[in-house]
Amino acid sequence: MENKLKQYFPMIHERENLLRYIQASPVLMQQFNGWDPHQQEEFLGFCTGARGVKILYDSFFKEILNPEYTPERLNRLLSVLLRTNVKIKYVLPGDSTRIADEGSLLIMDIVVELDDGSLADVEAQKLGYAFPGQRSACYSADLLLRQYKRLRDERKKKFSYYEIKEVYTIVFMEESPVEFREFPGDYLHYFEQHSDTGLKLDLLQKYLFIPLDIFGQNIQNEGIRSETDAWLAFLSQDDPEIILRLIDTYPEFRPMYEDVYRLCQNVEKIMGIFSEELRILDRNTVQYMMDEMQAEIDSQKAQLANKDAEIDSQKAEIERLRKLINEKQK
Repeated sequence: MENKLKQYFPMIHERENLLRYIQASPVLMQQFNGWDPHQQEEFLGFCTGARGVKILYDSFFKEILNPEYTPERLNRLLSVLLRTNVKIKYVLPGDSTRIADEGSLLIMDIVVELDDGSLADVEAQKLGYAFPGQRSACYSADLLLRQYKRLRDERKKKFSYYEIKEVYTIVFMEESPVEFREFPGDYLHYFEQHSDTGLKLDLLQKYLFIPLDIFGQNIQNEGIRSETDAWLAFLSQDDPEIILRLIDTYPEFRPMYEDVYRLCQNVEKIMGIFSEELRILDRNTVQYMMDEMQAEIDSQKAQLANKDAEIDSQKAEIERLRKLINEKQK
């Protein structure tokens, strides 16, 4: 399979040559030895074509789908996902009024303004958050408030709520929360608010959740059936067989893979990018474990509280029966 990929992308490193290059530099060798064996093999795998690169990780995503240098790529991805033609106008800075630790489990996050004034937040999570609906609603509300403040400040007395446009929250999850696993055949979940009477009001907030683990299971059985599937495969799949099928069926993805392997030619840069991704993943894993432990502690406290309440109820019932017996004896 490595030879097949190399036929498509002749710039791919040979494993022995890459190792020699790393070993010839004390700095690179120290960096390489700082990774565990699994991480070393992962790095060598995608640099030599044995495995693909996970494009969804922050550094790779922003290199390959950079909205400033290659806007047509992210334009097309968002158009496919949102099912309408969109065009990115600006990339917005990430420093908003969000809660400071909201990025703790993210592996990628980018906020863009579209040409119609609407905002889209695209994020990827290594491990899906608990309470994904509540959290995303807060995230979306923050994005909406950000747009409102900016327009109000710009327009001043001429400001009208009519000028506020939709905000889209698009969430990719490598490992989805338990709620999504109850729908094993679905990997695109669209949400927006509707009235139970048929009354139509534009409440502006729209969501798309994409559990990539469920997509991966489906693609193994069904294959790549649409352009949406093709984009999700490009973003999340590192199996060379799938990559070859993808570029044969959708040749427009081939230049993007060429950019990936050109990036891999700069060994110093790609090792720096990989090290940063590992640092983010380590931090995310620790945070996720802490969240899981806290959730377990909270659950145990709740169970103990329920048992205490049950014991108190039983004590009260015993006392009631004792009084009843005493009255009957009298």
